[in-house]
Amino acid sequence: MIGLGHLRWWSKEALALISLLVSAGSPLSTDSFDVREATIDGVHDVLFTGLHSCREIVSSFISRVEEFNPTVNAVISLNPDALSIADQMDAQIASGNATGSLFCIPTLLKDNFDAIGMNTTGGCLGLAGNRPTTDARVVEALKKEGAIILGKANLHEFALEGLTVSSLGGQTVNPYDLTRTPGGSSGGTGAAIAANFAILGTGTDTVNSLRSPASANSLFSFRPTRGLITRAGVIPVSYTQDTVGCMARNLKDLAVALNVMASAGLDPADNATTLAPPEIRIKDYTAALDGGSLKGLRLGLLNGFFNLTASEETTPVNNILAHIVSTFESAGAEVINITESIYNATAISAALDVQTSEYRESLNSYLSEPSITSDRPADFADLYASGRFLVIPAQHSYINTALTSSTSDAGYRLKQQGIRDLTSALHATFAASRLDALVYPEQKNLVVRLGSPSQSGRNGILAALTGSPVVTVPAGLSPPSAEAPAGVPVGLEILGLPWTEDRLLNIARHVSELVPVRRMPPFANASVETRGYAAVPVIRPDTDGIPAAYPVGVF
Repeated sequence: MIGLGHLRWWSKEALALISLLVSAGSPLSTDSFDVREATIDGVHDVLFTGLHSCREIVSSFISRVEEFNPTVNAVISLNPDALSIADQMDAQIASGNATGSLFCIPTLLKDNFDAIGMNTTGGCLGLAGNRPTTDARVVEALKKEGAIILGKANLHEFALEGLTVSSLGGQTVNPYDLTRTPGGSSGGTGAAIAANFAILGTGTDTVNSLRSPASANSLFSFRPTRGLITRAGVIPVSYTQDTVGCMARNLKDLAVALNVMASAGLDPADNATTLAPPEIRIKDYTAALDGGSLKGLRLGLLNGFFNLTASEETTPVNNILAHIVSTFESAGAEVINITESIYNATAISAALDVQTSEYRESLNSYLSEPSITSDRPADFADLYASGRFLVIPAQHSYINTALTSSTSDAGYRLKQQGIRDLTSALHATFAASRLDALVYPEQKNLVVRLGSPSQSGRNGILAALTGSPVVTVPAGLSPPSAEAPAGVPVGLEILGLPWTEDRLLNIARHVSELVPVRRMPPFANASVETRGYAAVPVIRPDTDGIPAAYPVGVF
């Protein structure tokens, strides 16, 4: 079968032939489209060779969500217009007018991305009816390239922690181990893409929130350089630390998503986008996957980002990373131990994280934007006075601080200076050791179990504060157990200097080829027969599954 997925357009002659076959009564398919581990290229192959219609493809993904979402509780809502959009795309094929690198690609949005026709809730009961009047700029870019927004994924309430439990969406569970969390805050996206509910899924990352669920769900993800992708139209947490990105099951799909999201371009609503050189936005990141090797690369290993205390939670991570380091060295890379005391994720977070100073002002700004719903909270204080929210006990101090903190505080200015110093120190480390990238585990321990007080051991703060790009790669799985028959996934972070996403993707490609560990979660390994849909079914999250340790509206 000819691979057409890399093209942005198809000849009118080819599309006219498909149209002729369809109009002549040739069946598109007698079987369901098998969505398991499906790729952009794979969808385009069956679509543009006439084997399946866009409606059949979208219906196949919806059927899978209906079958398996009750187990993992990853999807909050489905887009009621998804099937009608698919029908429109079938009409475009018939007319020879199908374009876009993501044409008919089912895509899930973390439920803090604005999308016309759907509520944007942040997982919060207090925003259950919040319906924006415009798309987020990156959503607009995705749609322009033909992506079909399939629905919204659960997240940790307002993206403030890594457990992925919310008052509106309930508790999402890890598809590899149903006793564990999926990481977070973008854990709904991670669990959904791991279980093959869509091809692509968006997320946000304020400290770890894209990379944590990618690591915990055997996925690839990117956190872009600050300013590469606009954040406008996404419920914010921190102007300094927020980024948006994507998760996928393979690197080529991830690179296509990066192309599209970066194409949203310079945005007056997010002045961080002025930082990006113009040529960076039009770069083809899929080309970065070709060529190159690990031979001769100098990779810094952050020793301070490991927990060397042996336990069933830390030892698998350390063993997997030791194997990755050995693989690097066998492939000709030089691994340099970085032992500077400044690289301590816990200490960096305690000293320099500025979320609490920026959160109230950022959320107030978002809540002032137009919405079809008039009864939503007016501001941060109104929301947290409503009782229609979930704040886990470990976050009480965070919210109390955020209620009174401001960017005008002297302590905030000192932290910003500390962030600049940290960024300078990071760049100096790259220069002194002539590094191509830094590598380390996304999390020092396996993703935590349901009901845990917090998602401990994560290492994402360094990139979050310095605005550095990171590509996350599946690195391995822990030994199988009764709860995790395939093991619990562990991810590797590859961090670079600003605007080096292409270099990081190339390194990631070689890692993924040498250590091909991505696999489906066993519970969702079965195929699902596609159901015939007159309309998109309604998905109801399991809010009864919220652990008792996380009371809703008690603060």
